[in-house]
Amino acid sequence: MRNVDAAGLGIGDDHPPRIMGVLNVSEESPYDPSVYDDPGEAAAYVDDELIGEGADIVDVGLESANKDLDVLSAEQELDRLDTAIETLESTSGDAVWSIETRYHEVADEAISRGFDMVNDICGFADPEMPRVCREHDVAVSKMASPPDLEQPGAIEDVDDIYRALSMNGLTDKTILDPAFGGWSAAKTHEDDRETFHRLREFRGYGRPLLVSINRKSFLKTIAGRDTEEALPVSLAATSMAVERGAHVIRTHDVAETRDAALVGAEFARDRYRSGRGSDDVAVEELDVTTVREAERHLDRIGAAGATRGDREVAGSAVVRTYELSGLDEPAVGALRAATVGGEATGAAFAPGEPDRERPPTAASATDGGTAGDGSVDEVPADRRGLLVGTPAAIESVRDAVSGASEPLDAAFDGIDRNVN
Repeated sequence: MRNVDAAGLGIGDDHPPRIMGVLNVSEESPYDPSVYDDPGEAAAYVDDELIGEGADIVDVGLESANKDLDVLSAEQELDRLDTAIETLESTSGDAVWSIETRYHEVADEAISRGFDMVNDICGFADPEMPRVCREHDVAVSKMASPPDLEQPGAIEDVDDIYRALSMNGLTDKTILDPAFGGWSAAKTHEDDRETFHRLREFRGYGRPLLVSINRKSFLKTIAGRDTEEALPVSLAATSMAVERGAHVIRTHDVAETRDAALVGAEFARDRYRSGRGSDDVAVEELDVTTVREAERHLDRIGAAGATRGDREVAGSAVVRTYELSGLDEPAVGALRAATVGGEATGAAFAPGEPDRERPPTAASATDGGTAGDGSVDEVPADRRGLLVGTPAAIESVRDAVSGASEPLDAAFDGIDRNVN
């Protein structure tokens, strides 16, 4: 994973999660607490409620991203830039300043006048944007978007979102944003939830990730909350996003989001890395939990067009463990035969003790008993076992045991539908 230096602020796996606080200098922006048109008031807000509460980055928006509003031209954005510059010059706190824009002219002017970073919400739809960022040697957050300056983030399918991040290339200091939220009428809450569910796949580019999920509708509808009540769901998702590999969290609620991000970082799985010297063989354990995630990393290193045998590495990158219960003797025998000296290399079956009973469970009001009456339900013994293996190996087991038991065949049908 490449780390990015944003004006001295390290972003990536080697650094703690970074918090990007939001300031809008556009009167049409929808979230009132972050909207200011007076530089003095804006600077006080930045010092007290953004930097003062733990923001590492201040992201300044010149216009609303509301899809129902007209898009400002580069000239109109430049007209608003003075307010942003005056605010920057009036703050006393220390932070990296990011300009949110889709135009290279605005980015060039903002960086020339003191900004440190660019947040491109159209993902290099302006083909001159990467050139400007390279020439100024600044970090740039690139949001997935169609090649259209008026349609930021208007992509529904996760695979299309992933591909869109390649548009017009990447700079050495690019941070990737998969674009959550209602950027188009066609983009549904389910689309956003699937994108979040598959967030680790975006690590396949080997670049730091930024997520903007603060009080987003795809989270609010899970709990049935409106925007004012949506902070808890945002914080829950923030911890999950960091645990899944996000490096920058963009938010209006800085202090609370910072705490949630630190919790996510604390309980993320430690992955082995070594060999940073020039003469060392470097090792990085990748954050891979699904076959698709492994395929993204194969794409990154150029293995996508390799031989079929190399491509099948993705199928061996993850291991699944299933407890099978209700097995009859023919099913147990077939599973043993298929995994002991059989063709299913990489799979194992461990049967449980046939006479071991499951522990008795106390009946309760929720399962039909009377809470506190002391009665127990005895669960009859059955044949159980753990099946462990890579997706490819489990498929081999399925082929080997086919026909041994109808219930076992049905069980493998379900596994096959969900193994990836």
